[in-house]
Amino acid sequence: MADPSVTEPSSDSLEVIRKFAETYAQRTGTYFCSDTGVTAVVLEGLARHKDKLGAALCPCRHYEDKEAEVAQAFWNCPCVPMRERHECHCMLFLTEDNPFRCEKQTISMDEIKSSVSG
Repeated sequence: MADPSVTEPSSDSLEVIRKFAETYAQRTGTYFCSDTGVTAVVLEGLARHKDKLGAALCPCRHYEDKEAEVAQAFWNCPCVPMRERHECHCMLFLTEDNPFRCEKQTISMDEIKSSVSG
């Protein structure tokens, strides 16, 4: 059952995050996860944080104070581990040698919506 305190991200933020992720994957030679649901949920979480916090804070980590984390920018996507070492905790941007990656660097809004609504 879905958590009622979690609101859906705006369509605009989700589209901005989707385009960012596609561009970043292409620019860095990384790929999305073979499980489209993983990619969709991470993108939705990034968009939700963009709406609520004004920045795409990594949705896959626990924070005592999300606003302080946003200000520090360490975990804002792409986070420092991703930028420095191509290590993506969320499995959004996977390197070519990762067994969970697919060949895709794009994802449609329909794919995102069908993956997170099901």
